[in-house]
Amino acid sequence: MLDHVFIDAIGSLRDALETALLERQALEERLHSDLLLGDVVWETSYAIPGEGNPPRAQADITLTWPTWAQSAYRSWYLEADTTDDPSIEIDVALRVQRLRSLPEPAQLMAVLPQPTPQLGSGRLVGTGPTLETGYTANLVVESHAVEISFSGSYELDESMLEDGAVLDQTFNALGGWVASALVRLGDLPLDFSEPTDS
Repeated sequence: MLDHVFIDAIGSLRDALETALLERQALEERLHSDLLLGDVVWETSYAIPGEGNPPRAQADITLTWPTWAQSAYRSWYLEADTTDDPSIEIDVALRVQRLRSLPEPAQLMAVLPQPTPQLGSGRLVGTGPTLETGYTANLVVESHAVEISFSGSYELDESMLEDGAVLDQTFNALGGWVASALVRLGDLPLDFSEPTDS
């Protein structure tokens, strides 16, 4: 197993999401590296178990380890002077899908847990909802979806780099927040269509 803070962060978040009884979506987890820029990116999707495919509500989560953060981490690891603390970029997209009609965006925003989880000295910051309408080839409305995105930067100071328990606390809070958001969105009295795998 690789001994690296980014791998530890991935492990902590996966543990937190699975402890919150969320289900990883099949074939939706990827770890890749940008060959040109050098960034390492981990992407995954989780939903409430038993909702079918696609689930009514799911969270698409992305952790990004930028090249500059890798350099800062290497400098810290080799006990060299570093001017910047490394950081992990975190993006969470909460998606409500399989909708027969578009709900009022305020209805979804009102049930999201507040505040967003603490990431070191900052928090996740949300954007307004994105509304999506899917059509058949004959231009008949087939379904709707709503996506609400959050992003933040988790700066890793020396205490966090030295103690993996701090990572666990942060990602436990993030996992709990994601689970709470999915349950609240899934419990809304919206008009959902049946899953395609039913």
